Amino acid sequence: MKDLHVSWDEYHRLIETLAFNVYDSGWKFDSLLCLSRGGLRPGDILSRIFDMPLNILATSSYREAAGTVQGTLDIGKYIASSRPDSLKGKVLLVDDLVDSGLTFKRVTEHLRNNYKGITEVRTAVLWWKSCSQVEPDYYVEYLGDNPWIHQPFEVYDVMRLGQLVAKVEGHRKPE
Repeated sequence: MKDLHVSWDEYHRLIETLAFNVYDSGWKFDSLLCLSRGGLRPGDILSRIFDMPLNILATSSYREAAGTVQGTLDIGKYIASSRPDSLKGKVLLVDDLVDSGLTFKRVTEHLRNNYKGITEVRTAVLWWKSCSQVEPDYYVEYLGDNPWIHQPFEVYDVMRLGQLVAKVEGHRKPE
């Protein structure tokens, strides 16, 4: 299993391909829900492309060792949305990847048990790892060797404010 390093350009191409895959399937959804943090960027771009409100549910299981060790799954109590009535009907649930599949399983159960207006949930990810217990409805890349994925924004997982200040000050033009 080799690590997979993804550039910003590749990352955006993957999100655009995911949007196309959903569109090309012919399935029409009523609501878009992304899981934070990994699904925020794909969810934001899909909400713009499909011109619909973005609903956000906070989930967390990768907290230890700069986000490299999975712990217990926490699911937020509330869904953030600029339109509280926008989570209903057919829901497209977006995340960056499906690894074990535990998050999608638990969140889907959570939605069905707590949001009676939801009639169907389909899942969309950039990467589907073969170690997953669930198969996403939409994905861009199937990763049979389960690599650790290094996404372009992960540099901020270990960057602290002092490092950012030094970096920005190093790029400033002298006055």
